[in-house]
Amino acid sequence: MEQPIIQIDHLGKEFQTSEGKVRALNDINLEICQGEIFGIIGLSGAGKSTLVRCINYLEVPTEGDVVFEGRRLGEMSPAQLRKARQSMGMIFQQFNLLAQRNVLRNVCFPLELVGTPKAGAKARALELLETVGLKDRAGAYPAQLSGGQKQRVAIARALATNPKVILCDEATSALDPNTTKSILELLKEINRTMGVTVIVITHEMAVIEAICDRVAIIDQSQIAEAGKVSEIFSEPKSRIGRQLILGDAVKQATFGGSRQIRIIFDGRESTEPVISNLVLACKVPVNIMYAQTRDVGGTAMGQMIIQLPEDETEAARALHYLDTVNIPYEEVREHDI
Repeated sequence: MEQPIIQIDHLGKEFQTSEGKVRALNDINLEICQGEIFGIIGLSGAGKSTLVRCINYLEVPTEGDVVFEGRRLGEMSPAQLRKARQSMGMIFQQFNLLAQRNVLRNVCFPLELVGTPKAGAKARALELLETVGLKDRAGAYPAQLSGGQKQRVAIARALATNPKVILCDEATSALDPNTTKSILELLKEINRTMGVTVIVITHEMAVIEAICDRVAIIDQSQIAEAGKVSEIFSEPKSRIGRQLILGDAVKQATFGGSRQIRIIFDGRESTEPVISNLVLACKVPVNIMYAQTRDVGGTAMGQMIIQLPEDETEAARALHYLDTVNIPYEEVREHDI
């Protein structure tokens, strides 16, 4: 794994309100590596947007610190902090384009702020507009663009100062599914070709699944679990992880008197009919209690809970089959789900 470009050490954040102090983040510890696409997911109010604003010190943490390229942001002078922020582009849900500026001048704006000569800023902006597929709309104004086009302009603007990190705060939440897919593909391409580290803040598991290498799940102001997307998807260890990945199936599951097992899909071919093969090979019925699997790059990720036959001999035969074909499983009880 690459060296961390961002290290978050025991970070906490409190806000003072009319009703007293509110704890938004509590003891957050994360490492984000150079060149990866890292996802931070949580339900509304979990603290993820506060976390992304603390990463670039738009919000100053109450305790702990953020280390960027080996330097603590909390120890920097205001001028040094502004310089560090130039290496962290930011993309927002609502695009935040300047309505009175055309597309070209919107992308030029951060370059103007750092004193780039006008000709150089224009050349860089046109280059970036070509990267995001909007060079032909350079003279258009934000009001003349679709949501997807506005977000592409916002991405070009975020890249203007050659950042090492792009922070995406719910960047696709206002977009339809097809537009979301194209924006995620663009971010993936930018990550691949430019080597820019991308941090994706979202409440949508599909976004994490589509582009992220690793993910942290935040719940009630704390990190519930973190790891590779493939591992979290195949075997979430926290209750919030199971809720986000398995969805409502967890609530709908009911249990009879016989044993249940969780089959873990952790990289098998997504076309392999595991349950059909088990039934055909063992000649035993199984009851699928619930299932949530996904095709991630042609492999199956996720889990399925099945109820075994009450007959112990038939149940043993089914388990022996799973052992024989090397399919991971574990016995579960209601309090485990």
